[in-house]
Amino acid sequence: MKRRTAGALAVAATAGLLTLGGPAVGHADAAATACAGTRVKTYGFATGEVRVYKSRQYVCAQTVAKRSGPRQKMRVSVQARGSRAAVDSGTYTRHAGPVTVYALHRCVRVEGSVAGKSTASGWILC
Repeated sequence: MKRRTAGALAVAATAGLLTLGGPAVGHADAAATACAGTRVKTYGFATGEVRVYKSRQYVCAQTVAKRSGPRQKMRVSVQARGSRAAVDSGTYTRHAGPVTVYALHRCVRVEGSVAGKSTASGWILC
């Protein structure tokens, strides 16, 4: 068994903090390009699509533009029945989201829009 020095642990801890707290955190156009879980639904519309992912306890949604390029208004929301919606909206080049809600044994609904065109699901995954 190899013994690690305090310097090596400090470098590893610093690298971990930089990875977790770098400039990409909290920005939808950044590194977080997909949701955890399995893609279960996709709702297409004229300017993009909303992708819905489900893991055991969570549902995640992301709106993706058909064409990346200049910044355009985008929005995604996912709501578990009986809870408030999780929303990401702003001007992005490729996608809005991901947004995740706790949805164990609950129906959810998703909405998404890109450049004024939109879609909504109604209650799904019941």
